[in-house]
Amino acid sequence: MSQEDYQPSLRDYIAIVRRHLLLIVATFITVSAAAIAVALLVSPVYQSTGTIMVESQQIPTDLVQATVTSFADERIQIIKQRVMTRENLLRIIDKYKLFEDRSLTFTPSEQVDKMRDLIEVQLVNANVQGQRGSATIAFKVSFEDRHPDVAQRVANELVTLFLNENVKVRTERATQTTEFLTQEANKLRNDLNTLEGRIAAYKQENGAALPQNSALSLNAIQRLESDLRTSQRDYSAAEEEARSLDVELASAKAAVASAAAAVGGGSSEADMVDMNRAELQKLRGQLAQMQEIYTDNYPDVRTAKRRIAALEKAIADAAKQPPAPSAAGNGAGAGLPVAPSVAAAQMVVAKIESRMAAARSRMGALRAEQGQLQARLREAENQMLKAPQVERGLAALMRDHETAQRKYEEIRAKQMNAQVAENLEGEQKAERFTLLEPPIAPDRPIKPNRRKMIALGLILAAVAAAGAVMLLETLRGTVRGVGALMAVVGQRPLVVVPYITIAREHARRRQLLVRAGVTTVLALMLALVAVHFLYMPLDTLAFKILLRLS
Repeated sequence: MSQEDYQPSLRDYIAIVRRHLLLIVATFITVSAAAIAVALLVSPVYQSTGTIMVESQQIPTDLVQATVTSFADERIQIIKQRVMTRENLLRIIDKYKLFEDRSLTFTPSEQVDKMRDLIEVQLVNANVQGQRGSATIAFKVSFEDRHPDVAQRVANELVTLFLNENVKVRTERATQTTEFLTQEANKLRNDLNTLEGRIAAYKQENGAALPQNSALSLNAIQRLESDLRTSQRDYSAAEEEARSLDVELASAKAAVASAAAAVGGGSSEADMVDMNRAELQKLRGQLAQMQEIYTDNYPDVRTAKRRIAALEKAIADAAKQPPAPSAAGNGAGAGLPVAPSVAAAQMVVAKIESRMAAARSRMGALRAEQGQLQARLREAENQMLKAPQVERGLAALMRDHETAQRKYEEIRAKQMNAQVAENLEGEQKAERFTLLEPPIAPDRPIKPNRRKMIALGLILAAVAAAGAVMLLETLRGTVRGVGALMAVVGQRPLVVVPYITIAREHARRRQLLVRAGVTTVLALMLALVAVHFLYMPLDTLAFKILLRLS
């Protein structure tokens, strides 16, 4: 059997323990004492927690819809980021003198990071019927510190920040929503007013061509046509009257000429006849020209024929009349009855000329009136022809107006809802955060767990003692026991002589035990003195230890 195949027996293990009993006890006591000291001397950490409940909207949502519709957990995370800003955390650190003992080694950034690690926000969820997953009904805000009163004050500060920030966030969002909708409503109202102005200008520009005015335009055209026919009829009557007066004027002038011839003698009569013949010749030339163009039924042709007939009659009458005596032969008394006839004939000529002037003036007025009526008629007809295009343009404008009106009404409705929601937020009737449990000063720390630390220290002490013995046995390499010797030499010894302890060795062992005991006692006493004077009085420490262990 080789040394590698040798397995120590239970007796060997017992012998090892007996040989190193002092080392085992010393190591176990030292490590256990250190673990217990660490467990008892580690500074406790207290945690103060405040619970905030998320209350639903008090007024039914089907009556008033809030502008803040995000989930509570999302809003809590947003508020958490806004609360845990560098500015807020540094203000809290300065206010409550946190990390004052480590202010020389902690930079402001490290203090802020440590502060964030000490703050905890825990959501409380519950399954709500009608919703997928769980809904956040509350959340807890906690802060850790070595002093319970500081933990309570800081936690209360954080809870207040969360409550105020929630009100601020909801109010700001509601106000921003209302302002945005108000701006959009004003913009749409301006657009609507612009469209209404364009529609009014378009209607004013194309009033007669509008679809709703088609019947009026048609009636206007009919009235204009009727007025034009009446004017043309009046013009024709005035023209016919002028022609008649022209014939009468020719006859009247012939009569004046005859009367003048009777009064003034043969030379005057001959002059008048010559004038009538010249006029007749002129009229015959004009008639010939008109007959080449017009028919015999044309009014001017007929008028010229009547004037020619009147002149021919006047010339014939003048030819039949005997020569008048001279003025000297007749004497003054013979000319007295003839002069009134010449004056009467001249008065008739003047009246006819006045009537002709009135007729021609009326004809000019009627001609101007016809021009105006024809222009208005053409304009009305053009407007009627433009009606389809005008209707199309008006339909496009009205469609844009209806779209703008609908958008404006929708924005106005949303604006009113936003204003109601803003009032809802202002009066705290919407979803809100309510302090359910305020932070209190904790009466026991949350860490460290001293019992677990002490138990772990005892386990570590046992492991350390076993490890020390194993290390010592391995490093020495001493062969102990018959089995180990047989494994080395390969033969069984004939006689086993036990170790004989002499009196000097017994005395030395007792002396070592006494020294170890005295050293241990002195170390414990020194440790107790150091704890009493440097950390805490022993009676107070003992009371706290008993209190914590209980």
